[in-house]
Amino acid sequence: MIRIILYFTVGVLVSFYLFPIGFMFLPNTLNTKMILGVLGGMLFGYNSIQSRGISMPKGLLGAFGLTVLFSLVCYIAVDVNNTADYSYVTYTGSFFAWLAGAYLVCMAIKAVHGQATFRFLVLYLATVCFTQCILALLIDNIESFKILVNSYVNQGQSFYEEKDRLYGIGAALDSAGVRFSVVLVTIVALICHEQQVRRSTLTIVLLLLVFFTIAVVGNAISRTTIIGVGSAMLYFMLFSGLFRLEIRFSAMKLGVWFGITLLVAVGISTFLYYTNAEFYGHMRFAFEGFFNLVEHGKWKTASTDKLNSEMWIWPEDTKTWIIGSGLFGNYVYGTDIGYCRFILYSGVIGFAVFALFFIYNGYFFMRQSPKYAAMFLLFIAMTFVFWIKVATDIFFIYALFYCLDEFMEERTTIEPLVHEDRLLYS
Repeated sequence: MIRIILYFTVGVLVSFYLFPIGFMFLPNTLNTKMILGVLGGMLFGYNSIQSRGISMPKGLLGAFGLTVLFSLVCYIAVDVNNTADYSYVTYTGSFFAWLAGAYLVCMAIKAVHGQATFRFLVLYLATVCFTQCILALLIDNIESFKILVNSYVNQGQSFYEEKDRLYGIGAALDSAGVRFSVVLVTIVALICHEQQVRRSTLTIVLLLLVFFTIAVVGNAISRTTIIGVGSAMLYFMLFSGLFRLEIRFSAMKLGVWFGITLLVAVGISTFLYYTNAEFYGHMRFAFEGFFNLVEHGKWKTASTDKLNSEMWIWPEDTKTWIIGSGLFGNYVYGTDIGYCRFILYSGVIGFAVFALFFIYNGYFFMRQSPKYAAMFLLFIAMTFVFWIKVATDIFFIYALFYCLDEFMEERTTIEPLVHEDRLLYS
């Protein structure tokens, strides 16, 4: 029983990290990302004092340097244009908040399981995303549960209800879709490469059920999830071992269970589509492009039409192209597209530094973990695909990897500047 409580507690921490929320009894500006960041920073400080030195991954120094450079470019953009929009000037602070929160999460996993590995992390991430999908359906279908959640959780739910969108507890719109996409890829990577998982039929089946639940319900929450579905399916085809001249028994077993869970997912979704009016509406939204293709012979959605016709907005002068306008917040340019918003804010210079930051993180982990190199390469590619639809980033997942011992064998240690025989250490 105690173990179950511990697992649940870690799961809540992971959810608060991955899907930050505010509470009605706290200030609007305070959310769980900040709280975890503060607690994680305190824990890191305590552990550093105990070990009499600061230990960190060597690659983190390069990432830190790029965030400082990006924040500096954004500050110059704001200063040159005489604006007061510091949306990304403070990105270095966000960088440390994600890192500190990730440190707390990974230390919690290590405290409960004895080690913080990629396998344990993905299992928690998958469970949290699956739970968010179930919570979204409960909130949508049970009015009393919705009232209970909305009484305590502050996440801008009035906007979601106005737009008639599914939402979980912190999981909504494109930010949820980005997270679902990343987690879907990690699930498939774990299944393809982790032998301990491949040997367990139960683990494979549960992970596949989670995968298809996120693929279906996650798309109803945010159609950005389809990027992760497509990326994960591509990864599965390349690395599952099913599409080789010599097919091993473990790959055949995986293929059989993949087919069975796919049929189950399609069967349940089809049944609910024809019997539940709410689910019917959500599926029409989630797979609008597919339905339009089947019914009208053309793949199109209302959001992509609007994206293509209205939202490709670019600078109108050379200065803005180079250093930007220093404006980002309050939907000032009326576009969601990441490329447009970043360039309009900090110019090509700022965008180039920001893009390099994510290329650096992906490349660093490709070097650190050759087994998962293709996954990190896919993360780099997905980042640039996400920016076609929304201005966001996926450093939240890299921050977790920076805190995993499995990926971080090489560390740099900053020793204290005082001798150990001084009073401080007596």
